[in-house]
Parts: sequence; C-alpha cells; structure tokens
Amino acid sequence: MKSMEHELSTFCPTYHRAVELIGRRWTGAILRALLTDVNRFNSLAAAVPGLSDRMLAERLKELEAEGLVLRNVIPEMPVRVEYSLTAKGRDLESVVRAVADWAESWAAHGTVQEPAAEETAGIPAA
Repeated sequence: MKSMEHELSTFCPTYHRAVELIGRRWTGAILRALLTDVNRFNSLAAAVPGLSDRMLAERLKELEAEGLVLRNVIPEMPVRVEYSLTAKGRDLESVVRAVADWAESWAAHGTVQEPAAEETAGIPAA
C-alpha cells in the first residue's frame, strides 16, 4: 500500500477512476454491507433501503468486474449465490470508515456546517 504522504496534484486519472467507481449511486452502501459480512443477494437488498434488485445486480456485476467482489455459486438445491469482498475490496474498509466518520461529524446532523466565506469575512449574507 502506498504512503498517504505524497503530493496532491490538481488531477490524477487513477484517483478520478477510483472515485467514480466507488462514488456511483448505491456502491458505497453495498460495500459497507459487504464489509459487515452481509453476503446473500436478498440480504444485501434488505440491508440497503431503497435499492432495487436491478440496481443491486448491476452494481454487483460492476464490482465483480473491477475485482472488488467475488461471486460464489454454491451448487446445492436450490443453487445459492454468495458475494464477498476480495482482498482488493477489503482494502476499501479504511476508506468506508473514513467516510462514515466524516458523515458522523458533518453530514449526519444536517445543520452542522462551516460558515460561508462571506460570514467569516464579516460580510452579511444576502
């Protein structure tokens, strides 16, 4: 794993691709559920309110194609399918936790926000 102490540039295609992947609608919630060992399709659907079966199937296929999720078909009657995170997917745990911490600090309360730049400069808001 690379050090977090490298210089940030204005644009990095690798970073952009990663953010676009994990920032897709529902992907973060699916990853969070998988990190808590929810591993069956119906369990994942139930763990994420508002997520349709079609969207869940689409996101799981995308995550599998990216090497983040492993789809395991268990040949029994009826056939059982389980999903799990690969090592690459599990490496996102610190990212998911960091976003969760940020959300608890800033986004969860809805009213907690920094003052606008105009307010901190003593300029009354319009």
